[in-house]
Amino acid sequence: MSVFTDETRERAREIIARYPADRSRSALLPLLHLVQAEEGYVSPAGVTFCAEVLGLNKAQVGAVATFYTMYKRKPTGDFLVSVCTNTMCNVLGGQEVYDTLSEHLGVGHDETTADGTITLEHAECLAACDYGPVMTVNYDFFDGVDASTAVGVVDELRAGGRPMPTRGARLCTLKEMAVQLAGFADEREGAVADGGPGEPTLRGLRLAQEHGVSVPGFDPNTPIRSKAEADKAAAEAKAKAEAAKPAPVEASAAPVKGGDGASAPTGAAGVGEPAKPAEASGSTTRDVKAPDDKSPQVRTAETRQPDAGTAVPDAPGTKVPTDGTGTAPEAGDARSAEAAGVAANAPAGDGKPAGDEAGAQERNLTEAKAGTDADGAGPADANETGAQK
Repeated sequence: MSVFTDETRERAREIIARYPADRSRSALLPLLHLVQAEEGYVSPAGVTFCAEVLGLNKAQVGAVATFYTMYKRKPTGDFLVSVCTNTMCNVLGGQEVYDTLSEHLGVGHDETTADGTITLEHAECLAACDYGPVMTVNYDFFDGVDASTAVGVVDELRAGGRPMPTRGARLCTLKEMAVQLAGFADEREGAVADGGPGEPTLRGLRLAQEHGVSVPGFDPNTPIRSKAEADKAAAEAKAKAEAAKPAPVEASAAPVKGGDGASAPTGAAGVGEPAKPAEASGSTTRDVKAPDDKSPQVRTAETRQPDAGTAVPDAPGTKVPTDGTGTAPEAGDARSAEAAGVAANAPAGDGKPAGDEAGAQERNLTEAKAGTDADGAGPADANETGAQK
């Protein structure tokens, strides 16, 4: 079993510290890249390490490690060569590129050359259709390749060279790439200054500049608040909003008489002035503020259910369902129907599927036997009668 270095353990603590204490599980993805950076793949020891530092079990870690293709489950070469063989690149010659490399290197999909330099794989899509056919080396792009240029790239890699990708920074090994994916900068001098963008990327930037499109300002150093801090801030904001609300106008105890002796409306309207009609919201119930402690999904479900007795009016404009005559249905209809359905469909036992009741079997056997005694049918006929019934 591999023992991880002190540097890896220190980096693991740094990764976990990026996340709130009650959300440390979110550090699993970069931690898997971290262990892959040391061993070249996610080994059983790497799964155990991630589980221990995060307080998870190995099954939880393994489920994530086996889901994403970027986590390799067996030793991988220094350079992962991926050739797109999906529809667009395939039409443009992607399959020919892959077949040529496979024959040239003597390996198939997800196999590594004997010298441990190249691992070849075909990829379903590399999200670069406008540059096809494409291949990547440790996820850096080589655009518009053909069989001969692809062979030239892998031969240079095996000879110790570092061919320059069409787009992106200077090539690095898979382990060096995994360190970056874990969230640590590339420490090679000038590494990120190499390479250049593709023409479609530059075209997009030119259009953005031409039309004044830009990203809203933000501070990348903004700390992530813990759940307790977020709840406290939300409570303070709610209290501030409640305090800013105007106090409700209370109605006078005695009605104010108008000039003709009739009672005049009280409240916001002036003495003797007619009350303003309420604005119609299209709702059959009084508009109320949606409760803050319920999710939008819960509120939507409550306002759409047919039980008027439990329906909760949502934000202004929602309607409690009616039966077409303007009358809300009786409360409990949906619940009683659901209860009847549950009673009519008993859950299956541990040893047999749903509906396979012993009573039904006994009833069939009894009826079959009764039919045999009555007409003298043989055992085969009795079995057939029971099955039919």
